[in-house]
Amino acid sequence: MQNAPSRLNPHLGKADFLDVVRLTPLVSIDLIVTDGNRRVLLGQRRNRPAQGSWFVPGGRIMKGETLDTAFTRVVRDELGIASVERSASRLFGVFEHHYDENFAGVADIPTHYVVLAYSITLGGAVPIGRFDQHSGYAWLLPTEVLTRSDVHPNAKAYFR
Repeated sequence: MQNAPSRLNPHLGKADFLDVVRLTPLVSIDLIVTDGNRRVLLGQRRNRPAQGSWFVPGGRIMKGETLDTAFTRVVRDELGIASVERSASRLFGVFEHHYDENFAGVADIPTHYVVLAYSITLGGAVPIGRFDQHSGYAWLLPTEVLTRSDVHPNAKAYFR
């Protein structure tokens, strides 16, 4: 069965994942990345939901992943950094994100996330970027995050 998940491939097929989005909340990890100078990292999203908005990096936790494994994968997939572990972060808080849309753009299926937000500090010399996930990155002061109209409200919630 093409859509069936396995231990080696925990990713669902598009139709199955859309059913999950329709029926349940998703659990994800967001990264509140700071540079040591009070600036935070945002990426301009390429994917739905919130496509085109500036948002903190993050990703969903896959079935069967431990939090440590998910954290390391999200850091790698979103930032292109393979060496940051969850023990080097601090739990920033637990949040809920609601979107009127979904990853597939199918009408009348909103997305609901329960988000574990972790803060990490990276030195300015660390190269950051996964341009398949984000079309650009920006380091902004929290006051800038809050005043920009192109930053998604769910990302602004971290800085209120």
